Order: sequence, then C-alpha cells, then structure tokens
Amino acid sequence: MNDKQKYTSPVYTVKAVPVEKIQANAYNPNVIAPPEMELLELSIWEDGYTMPCVCYYFPEEDKYELVDGFHRYLVMKTSERIYEREKGCLPVTVIDKDLSNRMASTIRHNRARGTHSIELMTNVVAELKKAGMSDTWIMKNIGMDKDELLRFKQISGLAALFADKDFSIPEGNT
Repeated sequence: MNDKQKYTSPVYTVKAVPVEKIQANAYNPNVIAPPEMELLELSIWEDGYTMPCVCYYFPEEDKYELVDGFHRYLVMKTSERIYEREKGCLPVTVIDKDLSNRMASTIRHNRARGTHSIELMTNVVAELKKAGMSDTWIMKNIGMDKDELLRFKQISGLAALFADKDFSIPEGNT
C-alpha cells in the first residue's frame, strides 16, 4: 500500500473543541462585510455548523490556532444563542503543518471561496518571503501567478522581498 492509500483526510476526525481553547491566527487576510456576517450567523442558527473549522494544535499549551474558519469561530464567540446551543464547542479538524504551510493552507481555503484584504495579503507574502519561501513555492502553494506576486511585492515596498533577485541597469540607461 502506498502513502496515498494510507492517508485519511482530517474531516474524518472532527472533534468538538471548547471555543475558549481556540485562538485566531495573525495572518488571515479574509474579510466579510457585516451583512454577510449576519447571514453566516443565521445560516449557522438555521442549519448548524455544516463545516468544521481547521486548526493547528499546540499540545504544550492545549490550544488550537485557526487555519480556516475564523468567521464561523467569530459567530460562536459573538452569538449567545449559538454558543448556548452548541454548548460552547466548535467542530474542528486538526492539521499538522509548519507555520508557512499553515499560512498557505489559509490562503488556499480563502481564495477558493472569497476575497482578500490587499493589505493583509501583502503581509502574508512578506511573511512567507521572510520565512525563506521562494517565489515558486508561494505561487504554487497559494495559487498566485507571477504578475500577482510581483504586484504584492511592489505594494509592500520591502526590499527584502526582492532579495533573491539580481537587478542591473541596462546599458545605455545611465
């Protein structure tokens, strides 16, 4: 049997985690307008939680950090009726990835569904570059093309983002 046959998707191990043990990450660039947040609260009230949140587990702290599902988590924290009905627990699946790969997972989850804040997305690109991720890695893992990545680098204005590139002034332009 090969590794693909042994792999079990995290969704098959959903668990109820007290919301107090869950914390937001610092790198999620996804934003939802107030009317959509109200609709999400209504959806969860009417249909229940139909998708688990995705978290990374820190065993030494017994804490979970969100990778995907921030707004579902926020509904749990802000809606008294949902908190009470769900007994303060959020459905969670756990992935075991390093920070750069968790950031990439967050972006992939979000980009498949919605829009991003340009400022926060620029910060994510900057953090991935600081972590040593190559342009090729970023493009592959968060679904960007070369031009989009270049635009985020330009927006950031951080010279460090261009550190892996050699620049020269073409002859005749001095």
